[in-house]
Parts: sequence; structure tokens; C-alpha cells
Amino acid sequence: MGLEDPGSPEYGHTTGVETTTGPLGQGVANAVGMAMAARYERGLFDPEAPVGESPFDHYIYCIAGDGCLQEGISAEASSMAGHQKLGNLILLWDDNHISIEGDTETAVSEDTVKRYEAYGWHVQRVEPKPDGDLDPQAIYAAIEEAKKVTDKPSFIAMRSIIAWPAPNAQNTEAAHGSALGEDEVAATKRVLGFDPAKHFEVADDVIAHTRQALERGRAARAVWEKSFQQWRDNNPERAAEYDRIAKGELPTGWAEKIPVFETGKGVATRAASGKVLQALGAVIPELWGGSADLAGSNNTTIDKTSSFLPADNPLPEADPYGRTIHFGIREHAMAAEMNGIALHGNTRIYGGTFLVFSDYMRNAVRLSALMHLPVTYVWTHDSIGLGEDGPTHQPVEHLASLRAIPGLNLVRPADANETAIAWREILQRWTKEFGKGTPHGLALTRQGVPTYEPNDDAAKGGYVLFEAEGGEPQVILIATGSEVHVAVEAREALQAEGVPTRVVSMPCVEWFEEQDQGYRDSVLPPSVKARVAVEAGVGLTWHKYVGDAGRIVSLEHFGASADGKVLFKEFGFTAENVAAKAKESIAAAQR
Repeated sequence: MGLEDPGSPEYGHTTGVETTTGPLGQGVANAVGMAMAARYERGLFDPEAPVGESPFDHYIYCIAGDGCLQEGISAEASSMAGHQKLGNLILLWDDNHISIEGDTETAVSEDTVKRYEAYGWHVQRVEPKPDGDLDPQAIYAAIEEAKKVTDKPSFIAMRSIIAWPAPNAQNTEAAHGSALGEDEVAATKRVLGFDPAKHFEVADDVIAHTRQALERGRAARAVWEKSFQQWRDNNPERAAEYDRIAKGELPTGWAEKIPVFETGKGVATRAASGKVLQALGAVIPELWGGSADLAGSNNTTIDKTSSFLPADNPLPEADPYGRTIHFGIREHAMAAEMNGIALHGNTRIYGGTFLVFSDYMRNAVRLSALMHLPVTYVWTHDSIGLGEDGPTHQPVEHLASLRAIPGLNLVRPADANETAIAWREILQRWTKEFGKGTPHGLALTRQGVPTYEPNDDAAKGGYVLFEAEGGEPQVILIATGSEVHVAVEAREALQAEGVPTRVVSMPCVEWFEEQDQGYRDSVLPPSVKARVAVEAGVGLTWHKYVGDAGRIVSLEHFGASADGKVLFKEFGFTAENVAAKAKESIAAAQR
């Protein structure tokens, strides 16, 4: 524990590690995201420079194994890279034909090189030396050839032998995850001409040769810095923009562009989110993103006239430096590509799909949290309220499941103004400082919901939306998202019966838990034991908030194919049922 060489590479833990990998295929998609980010950042800062002559031009290298390319995420991401013609991406495939269960003949028979050629990649195969060892000169030549191809990503297959040249362990599945052992290490040293009795011995000439790389690196860095300084001198305004973005600062006056929505009007929170993005897109050039083929439903199009696509794409809005990304129906790769984009630089990336499809994305979302990356997931159609698409598309367990990921902040706004405040808070919280950055997920409605007066306390995660009238509250109704208006209606009924009732909107449990005890107690006074939580999903989140006397109006089963209003009534998300549960809780609290 705490060592510099953990079991898998961990970003933020070991110097020089650029991403956390381990779950196979994630690194391939990260690399695709990095290559996309490199192109977009070039467009922000140096778009007119000829190819290869900008200080922002560089290559993204990815080394992948057999397992990486078997995972579906790598197929999704590689298809995207080919479509985007990411000529700055070079993938080297360690083709050793071994996985944990043995020879890959157990599970794979396709021609992987042909598959990548079909994706639109430039492909090469490097043969090993006659003795089976990798041929470094041939690999170097292949990399140089790949650099010449600027309109396609490059795929280099390298046939290797795992554990070469260990005399007994080479080409075995045991070498994949097990130490060679003392005897095999000694035998391997003999093959290499080393003294088996000496451990960690490195000859002085080997060390001297290796350290020449430091001098080459310093020289290359000096050349780049000179080029970068020339760019700064020639582009003072863009250099100032670069400095602002590099510092993680937002443009002056950006928050004033966030819309305020008219109270009373029914607005879907997904629609409100789209309005916010379009308003901010005009003033925050580093904000970009898109959707997994659901832009019209997710409302994630930041600029309809500018699509991130290669220059020769036939669509009229195609722009290699475009604002709107079309991730395609590739949710898992989208999430991992977003991680790569965040890792690469300081642009602010978001991506959308239906909340139910966050299941496809989960491993990459978990890695966002593990790496403390400030990516934003826009998940719409967040409950049974989406209606007729039925239980296959209606999230039930997803809110509780996503809240279970440490370090992920899940925000489910009650209305359009909470949505605007949520976007403002997410942007203000943005940081790439390891240990402080956090990914956010927005859970947004398909259906319209009433709009309330904006309250900046929404940024604290939970706040008093409507106070009890006629005395101290006898019961507190806690709700999120589209169920807040149900709680408000229940409050009106209870107040009419003389029951002072407070409504607490809780858009983000994680933000609320960050607040000091005094604030949390002011919203949820410990003296008020009667509480009802209302959320159209599994109720796991809410037991700690309602206590022993509390009640939870939740959904502990899948939905059904029907109109959203019908489902809300059928499954108890009504003012009448919430009020009845409130009375039960009051009675329980008085026992």
C-alpha cells in the first residue's frame, strides 16, 4: 500500500502515468479521446498553422494487448477514431496470442489487422526477429511511416512472445499474471548472459546509454519551447486565452449569460439544460461535447452549425475543430473518450445519453471518479416519467447505483432554474487537481415540470424550497427532480389540514453532505422526526435521511409501458399518497 508501483497504472499516484488503466480497452478509448482533444485544442489556439508546424501538433501513442482489443469498448472507440480520421493517433498492438485462459485461439479467430483496416485505419504488421524477440528497428520504422499518414489513425501489429526469453515460461498463460519464480529468473539470466547470483545488477554502460534519453528529451523540449514562445509572440490574444484556460479560469461575465426561467411555466429539465449550454457556448469556447446519437432528446447540441468532424466529411456543418461531438451509439467509448479529453488538456467536456444507458458507461464513469476528472455526464429521461418507452428505458435502480460510486456527484434538479444553478455550480467546481476534481452526472427529465423561483442554495445540494406555515414543521418532505412538485402539492394539502409542512429539494446528496453540520441541521432539523422522501427510483439513498419514523415513497420494481402521468398515479407518486405517508410518519414519530 502506498508504493509507487501499484497493481495497475494509477493516474495521480505515480509520476508519469497519464491515465488509470487495468479494465481492458479503457486505455484505447482514452487515447482516442486524447487525440480528439489535441485536434480541438489546436483549433482553439492555432487553427491556421500548416499540419505539423504548430506547437500544438503532437502524436498520441497507445500500446494495447490482445485483451484490450477483445473488449467491445475498444471496437467502439476505434470505429470512432477511423471515422474522425485522427491522424495524430498511433496504436501499437502487442500481438502475443496469450490471455489468462491460454492461447487466444480459445476465443478469437478474426483478422484483427483487417478489422482495423475496415475501421479506416492505416495498418502495418511488424514481424519479430528470427529468435522471436521484438525487432525495435522495424518498430521504429513503422512508427515513422505511421507519422507520414495524416488523414488516418495508424495501427501497428507487433507479433511478440510473452515472457521472452524465459526458457520455460515464455509463450504460456502462466506468465501473464504470475511471477517467474527464482529458478526461472535465474535460467533467464543465463540465457541473457547475466550472473544469476546477482540481483538488480545493471551495467554502467547500460545506464549511460539509457540516460542519453534524458538529453534527447531536454533537446526536444527546448525546440518545442522555442516554437511555443514564437506562437505566443505572434498570437498575444490567443496566448491570453490559452493562459486563462490553462489556469481553469472562466471568462469574465460568463455567469451572467445563464438564463433565468419564468416561474410557473412547465419546462423539462433536459430542455433547460440545452438552453444553458447554448447560452454558455457563445462565451466559453473550451466547453464542448455531444451525445451518443440522442442529441435531439438530450438537448446537448451546443452549436448546430459546428460539428466535430473531419474536413472532408460531406455534412455541411463538418469542421475538424467543431463544438458538437457526434459520439454515435457508443456510450461506453463516449465515457472513456471523455476521460481522455479531460486528461489531455483543460477543455470542459460533457456527453449525453438516456440515464438507463449509464449502465453501458459504468466502468468508465467509475474511472472518472477514481481519477478525479471533471467530466460531466448529461443523463436524460430519468424516471418512469418518460412514459411509453417502457421498463427497458425507464431507470429505476440507476440513481441509487450511481450515488454508490465514490467521488461521483449526481445532480437531479427539480426544475429549470435548479438546472441552471446546477450547471453554474458544476462549472465553478471544475478543477483537474488530483484529489479535488470530481465528475458530475446530471439526471434530467423528459417531461415538463413546474418552474420555481431560483434559489442559490440549490448549489448546496439540499435546501428549504417551501417553509412550513403556522409554526415549526411537523413533517419534512424531501424530494428530487420531477417528484419535487409532487411534494409541493402534498404540502399544500397538509397545510390546508393544519399540518405545518416543510419541503426540501435535494438535487445533489453529495453536495449536501459537503456542507457543515449546522447547515444540514438547519435544513433537516434533528428535532423533526417525521419525514418523507420522494423519488421515482429505488429508495436506498433515503433511509439515513428519514430515520426510523420516516417513510419513503420509492419504486422498488421495474416500470411499465404507459403514459408517465398514468405510471406516477399507479405507483403512488401522487400528492395524496405522499400526504398519507406524511401522516403515517407523524404518528410513528409520536410513539
